[in-house]
Amino acid sequence: MPLLLFIEQLLNGLQFGVMLFLMAAGLTLVFGVMGLINLAHGSLYMIGAFAAAATAAATGSFLLALMASLAVAAIAGVIVEMTVMRRLYDRDHLDQVLATFALILIFSEGTRWLFGSFPLYLDTPAWLKGSTQLPFGITYPKYRLAIILVGLAVAAGLFLMIARTRIGIQIRAGENDREMVGALGVNIARLYTLVFALGAALAGFAGALIGAIQSVQVGMGEPVLILAFVVIVIGGIGSIKGAFIGAILVGLTDTLGRSLLPLFFGVFMDTSSATTIGSSLASMSIYILMAAVLIFRPRGLFGAA
Repeated sequence: MPLLLFIEQLLNGLQFGVMLFLMAAGLTLVFGVMGLINLAHGSLYMIGAFAAAATAAATGSFLLALMASLAVAAIAGVIVEMTVMRRLYDRDHLDQVLATFALILIFSEGTRWLFGSFPLYLDTPAWLKGSTQLPFGITYPKYRLAIILVGLAVAAGLFLMIARTRIGIQIRAGENDREMVGALGVNIARLYTLVFALGAALAGFAGALIGAIQSVQVGMGEPVLILAFVVIVIGGIGSIKGAFIGAILVGLTDTLGRSLLPLFFGVFMDTSSATTIGSSLASMSIYILMAAVLIFRPRGLFGAA
């Protein structure tokens, strides 16, 4: 593979990784702070994408569409947390899985009822269309580069919030000992709602960003949800740093695997067989990575005891 094409695939893997981080960060916060398995997190991703597509169609503004994805997903998260999730905190994980799986069905059918079964499309603004020239003669799409920069900025802001702000201290304390945090006067119910809304907003924002690359359709959140769970298992449950490192590893492994493995098998196989076998192994590569990490770090890379 030529060097420039390899660097381009690295950038694609980084872009995929930061998208996964936006999904996984909220998921790991919810599970780390609340101990809640939320299978409906992918539905919030879908809601953000549909909110962005509908807003862009109505106003023609991509920036308003992004803001709508944050707001609508956060509001949906607050409603879900206050009406459903609060009844699940003291239940076992099987009850949580069944309840949140039911939410997936409700959100999917509700979205289909509102928007129909046909995909929607979110156009990128004119100033993000086309390609830009990077150092060493690399040409890369402006929108994908913008996703990388925005994702890294969100990651930096989330790190600062968790490490340097009062609410971040409460979130970290809630991960370690929620009963003691409540005894010290922190409103646990409000903290849980805030954490859930933050996770929902990040998921919705990720859905809006990816909606300009892929079509916006019912059920688009479930495949990404599976990858987000892989990310938090690799990184360690409850760790934002782990979610970031895990997301980048998964993004690079998946993207480079799909690019390099068919070329590798093409050295000693015909093109059709090499593509088939290489693509199949690439699909398995992130799960092999997860298994390898768990062999040596059963709690994930940055998971606490």
